[in-house]
Amino acid sequence: MTRFLSCTFALALPALALPAAWAQVPASQPAQAPAPESAPAATPTPSVKPRVQLLTSYGPIVVELEPELAPKTVENFLRYVKEGHYKGTIFHRVIDGFMIQGGGMLENLEEKPTHEPILNEVPQTFKAGLKNSRGTIAMARQDNPQSATAQFYINVADNPSLDPQGMQSYGYCAFGHVISGMEAVDKISKVKTEWRRGQGDIPQFPVRIKDAILLPPQ
Repeated sequence: MTRFLSCTFALALPALALPAAWAQVPASQPAQAPAPESAPAATPTPSVKPRVQLLTSYGPIVVELEPELAPKTVENFLRYVKEGHYKGTIFHRVIDGFMIQGGGMLENLEEKPTHEPILNEVPQTFKAGLKNSRGTIAMARQDNPQSATAQFYINVADNPSLDPQGMQSYGYCAFGHVISGMEAVDKISKVKTEWRRGQGDIPQFPVRIKDAILLPPQ
């Protein structure tokens, strides 16, 4: 079934006081050498964020992912990338001024098989400030908040309606953002669409994802 946005994890022991005689050092005992100074704490090395290049028929799009904010979502996306799942899929749902959605269907609109759905990490990503704003990449899903598999979308505009809305809406999990190729995203968002096979907003001509490549760390 197509995933639409609005429809697609020591016991504390008391200190023992020593008797005074034990605590004293006999005068005949040589003085102890001073303890060496401790080395300064090392500055933590910033973690490298993975980057994935989507090679589309409208040009390359590079997204930088946020594994610290959405670890399960990023792991899931990279799994599909490494397996070659996205190669040959299309952006099958395009709405100008809203988003472009793809990564799950072939040109004949057949949906590719996927792994099991993943946990929706939007409560923690939204709290950390990663929202459905222009240029972010997020997981598409069905009405069930825990139903995301492979399909994703890229926001063409700020879409706060896709973020959690109190207790009434779980929201959609953003897990990275476009760092280059937003012009390709904008071009895709403006292609002519049609109604086909019971679905709307389908590009008249296929917008292909030729491949998705995990780029080497910088």
